[in-house]
Amino acid sequence: MTDTSNTRPAESEARAPRQSPLLRLMRYLPLVAPVLLWAVPCGVLLYAGQHWPLSVTLTGTALCALGLISMPLAMVRGHGRRQQDRAAIIGDTLLGTSWVLFTWSVLLGVLLRLALVVAGIGDGQERARIVTWAVLGVTAVLLAWGYAEARRVPRVRRLDVPLPRLGAGLDGTRVVLVTDTHYGPLDRARWSERVCETVNTMEADLVCHTGDIADGTAERRRAQAAPLGTVRATRARVYVTGNHEYYSEAQGWVDLMDELGWEPLRNRHLLLERGGDTLVVAGVDDVTAESSGLAGHRAHLAGALDGTDPGLPVLLLAHQPKFVDRAAAAGIDLQLSGHTHGGQIWPFHHLVRLDQPAVAGLSRHGARTLLYTSRGTGFWGPPFRVFAPSEITLLVLRSPQAPTSP
Repeated sequence: MTDTSNTRPAESEARAPRQSPLLRLMRYLPLVAPVLLWAVPCGVLLYAGQHWPLSVTLTGTALCALGLISMPLAMVRGHGRRQQDRAAIIGDTLLGTSWVLFTWSVLLGVLLRLALVVAGIGDGQERARIVTWAVLGVTAVLLAWGYAEARRVPRVRRLDVPLPRLGAGLDGTRVVLVTDTHYGPLDRARWSERVCETVNTMEADLVCHTGDIADGTAERRRAQAAPLGTVRATRARVYVTGNHEYYSEAQGWVDLMDELGWEPLRNRHLLLERGGDTLVVAGVDDVTAESSGLAGHRAHLAGALDGTDPGLPVLLLAHQPKFVDRAAAAGIDLQLSGHTHGGQIWPFHHLVRLDQPAVAGLSRHGARTLLYTSRGTGFWGPPFRVFAPSEITLLVLRSPQAPTSP
């Protein structure tokens, strides 16, 4: 036997694969992003030819500096070990505000200024000041509207989903999808009650929650989640974990949902039967489960389908849309997911597309598999939704074998 205990570190490091430039750059993103989010608006609004009085320039610069310092500190205190809800609210609100301000500083700072030049409106200072007031006005309107959108009970989105293998007896099966409720620092117990009341008007056969119930432990957010126990379905209420459960003692959430009368589909399935036909309803843990270190938690599609008849249609619950690659390889008929929030605050959806195959809506993957990605029922972090409205989804499953109405 060769003793390798004295192998030089340099030799083992030489064998390690080098990280790509993109991965190395991503390591510094948490440090660079806050600076960009506050420095760019500061430059566009104050130092791009406006020639404001010194008092205005100094006050505006001080506010941007305060935001730059306060935002990461508040987010660390709010979402780190201390889990201080008040700090989380401040940090999240500053994050959303800075994102909207940054976005429209860039867009209007370029496009509006160019339009003013082409139209021959004003001199350099006048155009710069018009841009500043336009950015501030658009930001204020979008934040006010986005806050109202985030806090409202979501609209119901209804669509028919044809499944070629669905038997005629299951035609018209009503599936309600609720996901990404993200109960958190802002107390939304009353909002939760109203969401559940809305679901109960939809006469669902099956109600699904595809994860990210809350930010915080089940013990801490129990009051906000408790109304989920009032949800009604004629056949079943089913739930799978999302990635945020694994930041907050996931097993506690599995146990609470079980206590509230929901069936946690942790790599298992149940059968929904009607009119002599059968639908397999399966669920898997989130793809982040295995790295969480919780014993027995992982995304295991083969385990979820174990013992099922391969000729039966399958409805799969998986929190993240990117699980659809595995679903398509297994011939799943329909996957229901959330996770993306539809981007939540425009134009963040462009970044979501770098990680997920779909941001919202119905899409096809492979020869058979359909994926429905919900924009989510709640919101994460910043209490704003801009051009990405929340939703409660009613999917009516359709069979090609059902008789058509005369």
